Amino acid sequence: MAKTSSIEKNKRRILLSKQYAGKRSALKAIINDKTLPLDERFKATITLSELPRNASPVRVRNRCEISGRPRGYYRKLKLSRIALRELGNFGQIPGLVKSSW
Repeated sequence: MAKTSSIEKNKRRILLSKQYAGKRSALKAIINDKTLPLDERFKATITLSELPRNASPVRVRNRCEISGRPRGYYRKLKLSRIALRELGNFGQIPGLVKSSW
């Protein structure tokens, strides 16, 4: 089980990135528009850098929904490999069969 503080910190980052998503995309559009004057694009760059650091979606870490484990994460199921194996052994994931040979 991951530390509760790490899980909560990640939840705050998810909320901040959703909150600032529109503003960030608008500023990035201004920055990438080469037809605008350089000083206007520079102001947009400074405004973007003044936004909270955790508002960037890159800082969000994929974590297991059950254990909060950050590594061995399956995106499709939102589970870590360990939680996936436990649930699979109990037959709680449809279509997942433990292989034996």
